[in-house]
Amino acid sequence: MKKLAKEFKEFIMRGNVLDMAIGVIIATAFGKITTALVTNVITPFIAYIFNSPNTDALNITLRAAELDEAGEVVNEAIVLGFGTFIGAIIDFIIIALIVFAIVKAFNKAHELAEARKKKEEAPAEEAEPEPTEEQKLLAEIRDLLKERK
Repeated sequence: MKKLAKEFKEFIMRGNVLDMAIGVIIATAFGKITTALVTNVITPFIAYIFNSPNTDALNITLRAAELDEAGEVVNEAIVLGFGTFIGAIIDFIIIALIVFAIVKAFNKAHELAEARKKKEEAPAEEAEPEPTEEQKLLAEIRDLLKERK
């Protein structure tokens, strides 16, 4: 049992697991923000476009609720909730666009960092060492021999 607890502790303390847990927490909070945006801003705007107090006007009732004499529901209504579906699609699109923007920004930053790294390494590689006196002398001898031919 101690070995299992130790292995679990090592697993949970890895950087990847902690990073993933932080990502899930941030994603959950971000999901709440986008849901609030869709529910409280975008969905009412869509309802306004359809001249309705809410997006229930976008729902299609297949069968109305059946009530008894006391006014209690005997059979529930069957409704296709297009308003809810459209809200979920908009929510998904907003999240996808933001994730796309984050990934694009990360990739651009990564490319810039790689370019900067290559730029710093390039002068060190391209700079040839100054020839020694012996190499200079040998080059002069070579040039003189070429002139004789």
